[in-house]
Amino acid sequence: MRVRRAGDRAVLVETEAPGRFDAAVRAAGLDGVVDVVPGERTVLVTTSGDAAALADALARLEPVARGDEGTGVVEIPVVYDGDDLADVADLAGLSVEEVIARHAGAEYTVAYLGFSPGFGYLTGLPEELHVPRRDTPRTSVPAGSVAVAGPYTAVYPSPSPGGWRLLGRSALTLWDVTREPPSLLRPGMRVRFVREAP
Repeated sequence: MRVRRAGDRAVLVETEAPGRFDAAVRAAGLDGVVDVVPGERTVLVTTSGDAAALADALARLEPVARGDEGTGVVEIPVVYDGDDLADVADLAGLSVEEVIARHAGAEYTVAYLGFSPGFGYLTGLPEELHVPRRDTPRTSVPAGSVAVAGPYTAVYPSPSPGGWRLLGRSALTLWDVTREPPSLLRPGMRVRFVREAP
């Protein structure tokens, strides 16, 4: 673990267990902590107080097991009819039905949010479905698209460009500015995909 200052009001922690360290920071109740932002291999902690003192306190924290944040499992309904479903099957050496069964049969954890508001990077994707991004990204991916790339799966919360491979689509709203919080997904949540008929 490496702890370093990130300006006058923030500390960046590099760690192999960002979700567990995020949970440790939240559980510690450190004075002056304004926000905790987990990333793929980092946790950014902002403070209203002294960043040097915060850095010292963070260096003494031990990562803890991450809970489900009281949410149980968020179920995301999916119609598996994505444009890249057959390509993913070919890359994985599986049938389309096997891809669907393995994607829908796993339980995922929201590692962190990024790319666009409400876009959750979900870990737990079966290893055989770890496929590369498309060589040429699409200029527009519809909101609700369920996709995979590398070790992650995700649902596009809004229309955007994207290079992930599309497995299907969900009608669930992941980002809604009238909801509190606006993002349906938060780091640490558990997620399952539930197959729906077209």
